[in-house]
Amino acid sequence: MAKEMPEKRPIKKRLGDLLVEVGIITPEQLEEALEEQKKHGGKLGEILMALGYITEDVLLAFLGKQCGVSYVSLSEYGEIPEKVIKMVPESIVRTQKLIPISLEGNVLTIAMSDPLNVFAIDDLRMMTGKDIKVVIASESEIKNAIDKYYGAKETIDDILKEMEEPEVTPGGDDVELVEESEEEGDVIALEAQTEEAPVVRIVNLLLSSAVQAGASDIHIEPYEKALRVRYRIDGVLHEVTAPPKKLQNAIISRLKIMARLDIAEKRLPQDGRIKIKVQNREVDLRVSTIPTTFGEKVVMRILDASALKLELEKLGFEPESLEVYKKNIQVPYGIILVTGPTGSGKSTTLYSTLATLNSPEVNIVTIEDPVEYVLEGINQVQVHPEIGLTFASGLRAFLRQDPDIIMVGEIRDTETAEIAINAALTGHLVFSTLHTNDAPGAMTRLNNMGIEPFLTTSTVVMVIAQRLVRLICPKCKEPVEVDAEKLLHLGVKEEQLAGKKKVTLYRGTGCDYCTNTGYKGREACFEVMEVNDEIRELVLERAPTHVIKQVARKNGMMTLREAALKKLLDGKTTVQEVLRVTFADKE
Repeated sequence: MAKEMPEKRPIKKRLGDLLVEVGIITPEQLEEALEEQKKHGGKLGEILMALGYITEDVLLAFLGKQCGVSYVSLSEYGEIPEKVIKMVPESIVRTQKLIPISLEGNVLTIAMSDPLNVFAIDDLRMMTGKDIKVVIASESEIKNAIDKYYGAKETIDDILKEMEEPEVTPGGDDVELVEESEEEGDVIALEAQTEEAPVVRIVNLLLSSAVQAGASDIHIEPYEKALRVRYRIDGVLHEVTAPPKKLQNAIISRLKIMARLDIAEKRLPQDGRIKIKVQNREVDLRVSTIPTTFGEKVVMRILDASALKLELEKLGFEPESLEVYKKNIQVPYGIILVTGPTGSGKSTTLYSTLATLNSPEVNIVTIEDPVEYVLEGINQVQVHPEIGLTFASGLRAFLRQDPDIIMVGEIRDTETAEIAINAALTGHLVFSTLHTNDAPGAMTRLNNMGIEPFLTTSTVVMVIAQRLVRLICPKCKEPVEVDAEKLLHLGVKEEQLAGKKKVTLYRGTGCDYCTNTGYKGREACFEVMEVNDEIRELVLERAPTHVIKQVARKNGMMTLREAALKKLLDGKTTVQEVLRVTFADKE
């Protein structure tokens, strides 16, 4: 027993202590990383890398040594034989984040980012009948290798090479003439064309590539001589390889058939939905078509329930703003408004809030356009204006359904606003959204919609505004020194700089993990305005937005610019992102 104890002791030590012990990091650096972990969560190793105290190669080599396994760089590794790849199914490699790299005799070597995953190793041993040897490799390199060997191996060019004859469309190549004189025969021919294998494969490739790239929207745009395809990734559009113009009608018709739209109707906008399965997860696509000069433009919003964050702590609230928000969502009745432009994350915030409040004792009902994500235990209604089910009529019906909490997707008109206020006055907690630039602007907006100030002040409890900033890629993050004076012009306060002449910020240099953008993922910046007596007085006096904002700031409200600058100083985002999504605060 005495001989075995020294072998077990190092395994039980924490990673940070071991790194300090061998001199890779200092105790002060470990303390800073642990504080960061306490505030924001995450793995200690990733935090140390983000802070620039350790590189991924050094960390993986160290972990490998501690676990008794070798570290390999897959980017420098040779080609993996196809027979080795075929030994482990794609579903296993993607879920367990591993990849087989070689087979020697009866020993199969597996590269893993987590060599302590003994369950995966046991499963592989039983599945393959081989002895398993584990080596450690970076998660990003394993992901790239999986995409290379298991991903869609064909490209649009590969599919087109198989099409020996040129695509024939009804009425020749003149798109305008076909649309002017469309007959039933043309529709039948186009329907048949959409079922051809190359068109189906191209559409599937466009959809699966967008989901794998983490896109939120797909844009398919027809122009006079070309078809353009763009993916919106982390809020910014990126152009990708597009199919040829001659396949435009077939591709768009294929998508319309999948969304159960009328392919014969090309003169009016249409909306539909598609449900697909990509990498063993179900994804909803919200499809919208509009007629343009050179054909129909299609935009698809990707709704991936697996990517939905339902914990308020993970949305990006600063601690003081989160405390105010959590306190006010517990009130028994009133209206809470979430404001911001389209694509600013309002729905995610509302869903996360409802998930927090959801319990068997509470009746929650929502009316949305559309229902983006289905939440268990919550009654969700989709509006259908064409049959008379609008926000206003649905909200009116809700009041007869004994609700405790009501969520209205958007207050678009005076009628909806009046019913929402009536619901709040009769003892219900109402959540909804408005399109305003900031939180104080919501009060003025309601007044402009014709709502009397005394009704607004009697019901509105809190207003939050939000924007999404892109986060710096953790894999290619590097420090950069800037003059403190330049940050003062952005709105950073002198006390935040603590008298420093130079401040260390961060940027992403671009790598495969972030598709060379320097950014990976997004986080929300919040402006949380609690409606107190002082603000109510201003609303009753019909004070302008900037006056309400001054008082809210005096009462402790953190503005959108201040929240974004906090993320900048915390090393999460860049100056460019702060300027892109927020306006400078006016004193």
